Amino acid sequence: MNKHLQTRANFAPNAIFLALNCLLITNSFAEDTIELSTISVTGNPLGVSADALVVPVSTLSGRELSNRRESTLGDTLNGVPGVSATHFGPNSSRPVIRGLDAERVRIMQNGVGVLDASSLSFDHAVTIDPLIIEQIDVVRGPAALLYGGSAVGGVVNATDNRIPKESLDGITGRVEARWGGADSQNNLAALVDASNEKLAIHADVYGRKTSDTDIKGFAVSSRKNLADGTLQENKGKLVNSSASADGGAIGASLLFDNGYLGASYSNFTSNYGTVAEAAVRADMKSDRYDIATEFKNLGTVVSRVKARMAYTDYQHQEIESGIVGTTFKNKGVEGSVELGHAKVNNIEGVLGFQFQNTAFEALGAEAFVPPVNTTNKALYVYEELLMDALKLSFGARAEHASQDASAWAKVANAQSAKFNTYSYALGGLYTFTPNWSLATNLSHNERAPSYFELYADGAHLATGQYEVGNPNFGKERSNGLDAQIRWKNGKNLFNFGAYYTRFASFLGLIDTGNVDADSGLPIAEFSAFSATFKGLEAEGKFNLIDYVDLTLRGDYVRAINRDNNDNLPRITPLRVGAGLRYQYNGIGARLDVLRAFNQNRTAVNELATDGYTDVSALVSYKLPTKMNVELFTKANNLLNQEIREHASFLKDISQAGQRSVLLGVRADF
Repeated sequence: MNKHLQTRANFAPNAIFLALNCLLITNSFAEDTIELSTISVTGNPLGVSADALVVPVSTLSGRELSNRRESTLGDTLNGVPGVSATHFGPNSSRPVIRGLDAERVRIMQNGVGVLDASSLSFDHAVTIDPLIIEQIDVVRGPAALLYGGSAVGGVVNATDNRIPKESLDGITGRVEARWGGADSQNNLAALVDASNEKLAIHADVYGRKTSDTDIKGFAVSSRKNLADGTLQENKGKLVNSSASADGGAIGASLLFDNGYLGASYSNFTSNYGTVAEAAVRADMKSDRYDIATEFKNLGTVVSRVKARMAYTDYQHQEIESGIVGTTFKNKGVEGSVELGHAKVNNIEGVLGFQFQNTAFEALGAEAFVPPVNTTNKALYVYEELLMDALKLSFGARAEHASQDASAWAKVANAQSAKFNTYSYALGGLYTFTPNWSLATNLSHNERAPSYFELYADGAHLATGQYEVGNPNFGKERSNGLDAQIRWKNGKNLFNFGAYYTRFASFLGLIDTGNVDADSGLPIAEFSAFSATFKGLEAEGKFNLIDYVDLTLRGDYVRAINRDNNDNLPRITPLRVGAGLRYQYNGIGARLDVLRAFNQNRTAVNELATDGYTDVSALVSYKLPTKMNVELFTKANNLLNQEIREHASFLKDISQAGQRSVLLGVRADF
């Protein structure tokens, strides 16, 4: 083992040991689970609750998030209405929102973008580990106005407490460990927060290790075997799917009567099998430095100032038989400054400036994209007007994006590209009665092409295609409409929504039907065409009897290339689900059923996918001790189904794990 890997291997156990000692030195523990104060929901800069948001938002936190945690951010969110996952094996999975993925889904950590390479290639993992996240917000629909010009599909914001925002008046923390599952995982995470009235400190550390995933039958699907003769080998194992990862963070804030000023450093490392190539492993690391501040109650004109900035140094190496084949690097800084004004005749809002500057490069055999320097600068405004039962919202964003690829001689006469994009939205929330409300949103969005949509030119083995970009692309433009009917009565709630997005110019990767002579791979070109995305989403929770709740969920998306009336690829089929929750004193139980139907509406040269029924169950027990300790066991895929996600590039050579049981313990103080 080389020196770098040995250092990483020793880091996690030592750091976890220190964190556990910090947790165990305290003498007083709460009787019930202690949770940090509610974090503002992404989707509104004014800090309102989820019920008062005009845009559709789903939030996971507390026990619900803990119960849903998976190895990746995408798989943790898969099944939330409107959200599926790319599922490039068990180690790399990015959220897909309303059929849109890659650059159109903005992934953020504490309100600042994650500057990794996960949008470039689906075998690149997102540099956020769900083990240390305290809350995840999913904003469905065009949220580009506040969070970035690329967020046409939506925003996923993972929030932790690495930069504390307020005093906790003491010490709090969490430890969680898990063993088992289809991938024989061994995971451990520990978090500690301590503060007085003037200073708050946070520390967290985690480590995870998994083996090759146990699967039902063969990794290669019967459809692919019949279609092209790919052999069905390695029955019962997903070869090269093992992984190890560790990381941690330390942060601190100075606390004031009306705000805070803080900073943090975090580290993420992971070494995992790529599944698509049996001899290739990915070695990834990311160092991130954050600063953040916010001050409120400043005056009658500017009432609030909020600023955030992060610098990221990211590297991803693809190693074959111990030799580094390709290295991807991304260094950059992103930040925003936001000014909130006091209410003026029931109008409240913010003015913001956002910036990003990144330097990306790919070196080696699979460098199918050039080194690119990207700069984005944007101004945005968001305003709300409250008129009794009606709330109106308006937002606008103007952004300048430039991309310089002059260092790549392979691209002739395409040394740089510059775009000015303009987006705006109008929304309304009308409350009919204390129980019923209707939310609607109209939006126009413009997105600058990404560097790989412009300049890709080479074999991309992760997707099994030779990808070709187009440096002459213009802006991607779309208009959208969505509406939600909402009902809430005490603990009972139900939301039903529909949306329609029409792209005048959609930039999509389309299989041409031709084959590259040198690599032997099918050629796929990024093309501009008109397209529509439309769908339905539903979610509900009902208290049946004391301590027992019923949950319902469902989603459907249909995506069409309007130029030739073809289906777009990797679109999740209709899904419906239901669940039961029981919680009384220290005993909890839940049963969830998700039915995904067949996906026969496929793109050209895309195979259909069979449906599946995923049944999972969880039982938890809080020990009758002074320390708040909860034991839990979780069973996945109880029917032992062959589960293949249609949104995945690997759906025909990879599947989810077979029936399995996972054991865990979590403790809060």
